[in-house]
Amino acid sequence: MATTAIRQLELSSTAFEDDGNIPAKYTCDGEGINPPLTINNIPDDAETLALIVEDPDAPGGVFDHWLMWNIQPEDLIEENTLPGISGTNSAGKTGYHPPCPPKGSHRYYFHVYALDIELDLPPHTFKESLRKAMESHILAEGVIMGRYERKGK
Repeated sequence: MATTAIRQLELSSTAFEDDGNIPAKYTCDGEGINPPLTINNIPDDAETLALIVEDPDAPGGVFDHWLMWNIQPEDLIEENTLPGISGTNSAGKTGYHPPCPPKGSHRYYFHVYALDIELDLPPHTFKESLRKAMESHILAEGVIMGRYERKGK
């Protein structure tokens, strides 16, 4: 049985560098909007993109900040936008939940996936169901990690 290797997306942001600090504008201490993401090397056969943003340093375990799918396979997710269908984050809401660590510096991983299909999932879907639906449809993936620590916390 042949398997296809998952290709690498190049993910970057004009707001922060990989392993750099996320500006307060994109956190609970600022406007609380999503940062812009630039995606390069999207495969020609990609039908859609999916996005998962998570904080593995949260006190209760991994905190999901943003779940989105059926994003058009374009090279830019602009700041303060919802270009796809939103799933339920760990705050129990849809859309972007900005970084707001209760204590210390936390890491925020922005994962983008190029998929060979449009996902048939209802809004408010949780991460486990999104991952299961994507499982055999990932053509390429990329990640960028940003850090944030609240002043005085």
